[in-house]
Amino acid sequence: MSLTDRRAGVPDAASPAPASTPERSSHRIHPAWWVAVVTFLTIIGAAGFRSTPGVLMTPLHEEFGWPMGVIGGAVSVNLILFGLAAPFSAAFMERLGIQRVIAVALVLVSVGSLLPVWMTQSWQLVLCWGIVVGMGTGAMSMGLVAIVAGRWFVARRGLVTGILTAAGATGQLVFLPVLAWLAGNHGWRSAAIATSTAALTVVPLVLWKLHDHPSVLGLTAYGAPAGTPVARPPRPTGHPVHLAVDTLRHAARTRVFCLLAGSFAVCGASTNGLVGTHFIPAAHDHGMPTTTAAGLLALVGVFDVVGTIFSGWLTDRVDARILLAAYYTLRGGSLFLLPSLFSDSMHVNMLAFVLFYGLDWVATVPPTIALCRSAYGERASIVFGWVFASHQLGAAAAALGAGLVRDHLGTYTLAWYVAGALCLVAAVMCVAITTARLSDASPRRRDAGAPDDSAAQ
Repeated sequence: MSLTDRRAGVPDAASPAPASTPERSSHRIHPAWWVAVVTFLTIIGAAGFRSTPGVLMTPLHEEFGWPMGVIGGAVSVNLILFGLAAPFSAAFMERLGIQRVIAVALVLVSVGSLLPVWMTQSWQLVLCWGIVVGMGTGAMSMGLVAIVAGRWFVARRGLVTGILTAAGATGQLVFLPVLAWLAGNHGWRSAAIATSTAALTVVPLVLWKLHDHPSVLGLTAYGAPAGTPVARPPRPTGHPVHLAVDTLRHAARTRVFCLLAGSFAVCGASTNGLVGTHFIPAAHDHGMPTTTAAGLLALVGVFDVVGTIFSGWLTDRVDARILLAAYYTLRGGSLFLLPSLFSDSMHVNMLAFVLFYGLDWVATVPPTIALCRSAYGERASIVFGWVFASHQLGAAAAALGAGLVRDHLGTYTLAWYVAGALCLVAAVMCVAITTARLSDASPRRRDAGAPDDSAAQ
């Protein structure tokens, strides 16, 4: 079906996937599931660093005397590169293969997490946390999820997207309490070493099982209809950097991209940038022990796993735009309540916030990927990489801005209120997508080298 034949405002990804029978082969378990498992573990390995800033901000502040704004600035650089690396890494994976890109990225995360053990100046923190780790984690961001789910799955694609997205939260769940305990009992350097080791441990698994495409094993994707060719589509030609930039040039002309990028920037600001980075210091300001606050943030990860997987399941069945509008509205309301919930101990109302916020944390990812896939076809992974870049730009602005608010006002209250208001704006943007034809996502004039948005429809 061509994009122009679609009914206005009803994306394919918001409807149930076409019925198909998973491929029968000599494999009892389709290799797609093993690829998904290794991808899950890879994202967990990279997620070790995602937990590090929240745990180590206070120890670094106390040892070196650096202002929270300076440390938040290092996190901000990391979040920017984490986002900007996503579309380019997706293009490199399309061009060179998944295994090579991910193995190199894990090594970068390992090195960038270990080097701060010997740092003495704040610029070294920016170099390691910001630049090296930012580039490494960016290669293993949600662009990897989009590629693996798109290449290896036809049936259960939304569900798999939710499961792989939840891997980041699972990593947070695994690492946060451990890193907090190590930092509290053996110093923050032991936590940095543990993060470095975890990333490096995953490399052999990637080289063993993270196959580039089903055709490498002589198979089709899980759930592919009978008669689907085994051979993979031709790799894109040209330099991966040019491919990523060219895709952005065409996608940025469309209303769908602008609305998704804008709303996803708010998603990043209200999760990784604000709560993920500043929740523990904010709780500490109210007298709560760091280990207790880290435990609460880890609980966000517990409920995030459930919420994201359920969101993936819903994305296979419900209009993705309705889901996004609901998620942002509920998130904004919870942020308005948060300042009144902080105290020197854990209590029921704070646990209720943690439960709710966890369910909503990255539930936005499966429907956002689904809308990108519906609108942009075979270039969806790169387009989503750019959308994810906006997510991280929003996160970076919040990480830096909230730190400056704390430094100047002595409290984070204003930051929570601003983030809540932005979430309501994002909900309106998602509703606005309902007035846009997704067929308009395809440029009306195709230049040479432009991605064919309808190729995979």
